[in-house]
Amino acid sequence: MSESAHGPKPKTGDSEKITINLGYVDLGHIDLLVQEGFYANRTDLIRTAIRNQIDRHGDALRQAVTRKSVDLGLRHYSRDDLEAARDAGRMLDIRVLGLATIAQDVTPELARATIASVAVLGALHASSAVKAALADRMR
Repeated sequence: MSESAHGPKPKTGDSEKITINLGYVDLGHIDLLVQEGFYANRTDLIRTAIRNQIDRHGDALRQAVTRKSVDLGLRHYSRDDLEAARDAGRMLDIRVLGLATIAQDVTPELARATIASVAVLGALHASSAVKAALADRMR
């Protein structure tokens, strides 16, 4: 499958590394497909397989995204965003499918004062202090 079918390959900073365990026979099949030129490397095959499964279940995924009212993609919460919420007396419910980031200059106190809940399907990037402060609010 060509790269253009699913957009450009993610840059290193735009992806999360995961580890999987495979049986030796499955791994051998992957290596054979790479050796035969079907894929550039193991990662290329695994990414393609994952994208094919996401495409295969696309309708169900779209319905779930709508039903769960999540932001799709990248969502950044700056210190200004949280201070504005605090000043307006609002609490935020962070629901993201993709990558949610909370700025490094956000204090744990500001995060607790403005974030009611955090549900991220993908990855959450925030300081360890902010993550600890929000631990009881993460789903």
